[in-house]
Amino acid sequence: MDRWLVGGLGVLAVLVAVGVAAVAGLSRIGATRWAEATAALHQQLDAAQAAPAAGRQFNAARDLDGLPPPVQRYLRAALTEGQRRIRSVDMAQVGTMDLGERTPRWKPFRATERFAIDRPGFVWDAAIAVFPGVPVRVHDAYVAGEGRLHPAVFGLFTLTDQRDTGGALAQGELLRFLAEAPWYPTLLLPGPNLRWEPVDDRAARVTLRDGATVVTMTFRFGDDAMVDSMRAEARGRMVDGHSVPTVWEGRWSDYAVRDGMRVPLAGEVAWRLPEGLKPYWRGRVTRLTYTFVD
Repeated sequence: MDRWLVGGLGVLAVLVAVGVAAVAGLSRIGATRWAEATAALHQQLDAAQAAPAAGRQFNAARDLDGLPPPVQRYLRAALTEGQRRIRSVDMAQVGTMDLGERTPRWKPFRATERFAIDRPGFVWDAAIAVFPGVPVRVHDAYVAGEGRLHPAVFGLFTLTDQRDTGGALAQGELLRFLAEAPWYPTLLLPGPNLRWEPVDDRAARVTLRDGATVVTMTFRFGDDAMVDSMRAEARGRMVDGHSVPTVWEGRWSDYAVRDGMRVPLAGEVAWRLPEGLKPYWRGRVTRLTYTFVD
């Protein structure tokens, strides 16, 4: 999120100066308008979904044949025999984000996120408490092949509004969707748009295609067979207004059973910089709701 913070601090300072009553009014208006914009994004996400084929339940003997051994162990541990395939997910999250480009500026956030699986897509709707009583609302999304990033103070005053199809932003958002797949593990079953390649006994490389956009990352698995970490060799990181391909890493933890599946409830995401690891997102899932293909 360093890509938009620097330009927005001046806007925030002015708004803080207008007084508590005005801030409260702006917050109410912004929340209403932002909710309408979120609903519109959800409609676009749903409209982009193809009618799913008849649901085929997970069958280990059939679905795991030929996969790298660590992937087989993971899917056996994450899924129960006969598990229905996920169609969509709704979740709530809490956590902190580092908004600083160079100096850490950790701020609390609350968010909801909707995922659609038939055609990859998600909408992350967050409110980040940059100053007390002054939220920056953020849409980070991948909808119908288009990557989107739109942060706005109170949901009213836009800091940036980026959209991209087939370029660095869209690839970065599709990478995010793939990285978060441990929350919807039936996505990771092999299919025409997803394939696995072996790396070693504890890691495998996964490639996901959505139309012309193709992304690849490496998943590493822990002693419990679950996804412990992920790594993409190049995701666009905004530095001084320019997108710089940067190693992107994340970790998943605190696995629990939800609707018969083992999924992580906590995670951390970071950039791998020359000077070391720079975490910028730490979060915990507070609610998970699944719909399944019949």
